[in-house]
Amino acid sequence: MIDYRFITTTMDLPGYRVTRQCGIVRGIVVRSRSAIGNFAASVQQFFGGNISLYTELCEQARQEAFDIMRQHGTEAGGNAIIGMRYDANDVAPGVTEVLAYGTAVVVELLNPPPTPAASEPNAGS
Repeated sequence: MIDYRFITTTMDLPGYRVTRQCGIVRGIVVRSRSAIGNFAASVQQFFGGNISLYTELCEQARQEAFDIMRQHGTEAGGNAIIGMRYDANDVAPGVTEVLAYGTAVVVELLNPPPTPAASEPNAGS
């Protein structure tokens, strides 16, 4: 799968050049909240502050969508993803879609390290 270091929200990767675009890739996850989770979250909501159960649910959904996008990027022939974004929409009450998307590309180093020259025999040996 595409390395995390080669996924960016920008349209380029510093030190690399895009040699080919492979197309738009995405990862979609649709999640619902369980009744037990809703009850526990409502207790947290009653006392105020961060609702950690929902935070954890959202983070898991984003990570799954991100990983699916990485997989699709690899399948499309890319070694990087540029212009990466997240989006979320309610599909039904208590059901949310999380989308991670971007453009899969092939990148290569702008200035690759020089290839070591064949060692020359020592004149004094």
